Amino acid sequence: MQKIELMAPAGNFESLQAALDNGADSVYFGVEQLNMRARASINFTLDDLPEIAQRCQEKNVRTYLTLNTIIYDHDLSIVKTLIQKAKDSNITAVIAMDQAVIMAARDIGMEVHISTQINITNIETVKFYAMFADTMVLSRELSLRQVKKITDLIEKDQIKGPSGNLVEIEIFGHGALCMAVSGKCYLSLHSHNSSANRGACKQNCRKKYTVIDQESGFEIELDNEYMMSPKDLCTIDILDQVADAGIKVLKIEGRGRAPEYVAKVIKCYRQAIDSLEQGSFDKGKVVTWMQELEKVYNRGFWNGYYLGQKLGEWSKGTGSHATQKKVYIGKGSHYFPKAQIGEFKIEAFDVSVGDTILVTGPTTGAKEVEVAQMLVNDEPLNKASKGDSVTIPLGFRIRPSDKLYKIVENKVEA
Repeated sequence: MQKIELMAPAGNFESLQAALDNGADSVYFGVEQLNMRARASINFTLDDLPEIAQRCQEKNVRTYLTLNTIIYDHDLSIVKTLIQKAKDSNITAVIAMDQAVIMAARDIGMEVHISTQINITNIETVKFYAMFADTMVLSRELSLRQVKKITDLIEKDQIKGPSGNLVEIEIFGHGALCMAVSGKCYLSLHSHNSSANRGACKQNCRKKYTVIDQESGFEIELDNEYMMSPKDLCTIDILDQVADAGIKVLKIEGRGRAPEYVAKVIKCYRQAIDSLEQGSFDKGKVVTWMQELEKVYNRGFWNGYYLGQKLGEWSKGTGSHATQKKVYIGKGSHYFPKAQIGEFKIEAFDVSVGDTILVTGPTTGAKEVEVAQMLVNDEPLNKASKGDSVTIPLGFRIRPSDKLYKIVENKVEA
């Protein structure tokens, strides 16, 4: 089995660090507005590119700049500026769907990856884009059998990209799925003049709808009013079959989600991929990983179309089905490096010995730890409340900008 590259989303520096800390092989991110999560995540700026590249190079992690929206004439100047800045900052590759972006990257020798928005579904299309790109994301609607046929033919026909290496195939492995074919949706454009294909989706599909017969006024009964909101994709339980399909890169969706989501999902898939390579992948581990994945944001899980399902599985409600949630408590104030103790100012609610806390920050990432002991206003107590100063032994450094949360159980409707 070839080694699978685990590719993590990064919507901000907190998520970027969470990906690096939990074993990602590569990260993908957007800059400014020309990416498919232009509104859903904070996004980085041009000036952030050198720091992104440096942090990732220190961990030997590849970096991919997403420029995968529809491009208009007035965008061409900024596209070329972005790509040149990415190359100058040693960003590994550009993810593209518009031919203008592909050519702009190729013109300056920048590695190109083909986005799922191009909707590659057959080997001849792979051969065409092999003239420009080394890595391609296949259409989300393909089955693993179809994926394997493509990867087998790449090997058989020795289809190589500009680097001279065999073309690498990437698929989505986990996260949100769009009801539209490989993400090409126009609902948001029609209803709000806000194009999903320009990264400005209003998520019409995630809402509750009633269908009415316009002629009779009869309201059609539905088993599920959320008829356009698919469950989240999850492949950790079929990862052995995914690996057998010959894919090279497993992409985790989630640039609009919180850093603890990135940390948890990347950690689980890192363990799963390593288990596959070590020959220790089994159902018992899958159960544990699924329980962990359910703790962070999700709309319920299904395997997508990879096993040949003809119809999608739809979410039963709005929002997250996560079994846990975070509650803001306070922020960091000081760190004592020799003792590895963090000091926090409690600004809301309370925290007690035995609680699981989450610390997030641009440099810290997203780290969970159970409170084994603490000092409250310099006294050994079991509980701290609003207004208290609390010190907690930690295995990591905190910064004054870090936020402190408590992880609590979240009641999810069946």
